[in-house]
Amino acid sequence: MRLIIDTDTAGDDAFSILLALKAPHVTLEGITICNGNVPFDQQVENALYTLEVAGAGGTVPVWKGCPLPMLRKPVDATEFFGADGMSDAGFPQAQQRPEDGHAVDFLIDTIMSNPGEIEILAQAPLTNIATAYVKEPRIAQNLKHLWVMGGLDNSIGNTTPASEFNFYVDPEAAKIVVNAGFRLTLSTWTLTMSSGLLPDDKLRVIEAMDTPLSRFFMTISQAPFKRTEMRYGRPLSTHPDSLTCACAIDHAIMLETADCLVDVETQGELTRAYSSICTPLTPDEAEIDFLWPSAPANARVIRKADTNRFAEMLIAALAD
Repeated sequence: MRLIIDTDTAGDDAFSILLALKAPHVTLEGITICNGNVPFDQQVENALYTLEVAGAGGTVPVWKGCPLPMLRKPVDATEFFGADGMSDAGFPQAQQRPEDGHAVDFLIDTIMSNPGEIEILAQAPLTNIATAYVKEPRIAQNLKHLWVMGGLDNSIGNTTPASEFNFYVDPEAAKIVVNAGFRLTLSTWTLTMSSGLLPDDKLRVIEAMDTPLSRFFMTISQAPFKRTEMRYGRPLSTHPDSLTCACAIDHAIMLETADCLVDVETQGELTRAYSSICTPLTPDEAEIDFLWPSAPANARVIRKADTNRFAEMLIAALAD
């Protein structure tokens, strides 16, 4: 698997990178940084430090992408991840520095030079992916697969009642991407809340391992633990990005999927960034329910994942 990770590196984004680095059949071709969780340059530093703490410093290029959403003012999640995105751990600067040039050009050049070979894990707002598509639409057909963490599958959001964070930050980009014709798998916040919560017994295993990477995990999880305890009444270990990465690496983790018609609301006052997800109607059904969306499916949506298999993959990655 030849993989590019597009990320707004904070918290669970780092664990996703670790999973890709530790998978023996995955070549991480590059990491591209998009606006999102915390200040842009800090996201770059977090990606570089994650590579270094994993023993991969200098082996995977990191490219700076779009520092702002397409149209809206920037939105961040520092209240969830801490000001530095890593629970204010104050990690030192990594030796590796980001590449010259722009992430969008790296994406286009890599995909077009290797048609049908590259996969992207998009675990940030979709600004970089949408911009690359607008600049070179042929990437949609030349990319082997696009794995997106974003949106909601008919549930309550984590940013507004109608929206998930990545889509909320740049709904225009999300709308472009889901309608671009990529071979697309969508992992939603709905899936995270049903299948991407690390059980308490698995957390105790990680803490007891006391390896450099397990300590890294526990350190940068402290701010999310506190924030989820405030919101849900108990600390939760939420893993939207690393669960998506795990599904991309090991397809057996996906227990239930559906081919769906996905679109994104960009105009609604209360529903901006809402992801409309439904199973397309048959031609006969469309004749009756003429107001229901009836276009062909444009995404595979993961409905259920194997939490235990995911947890064991993460524990193995942190064992070094």
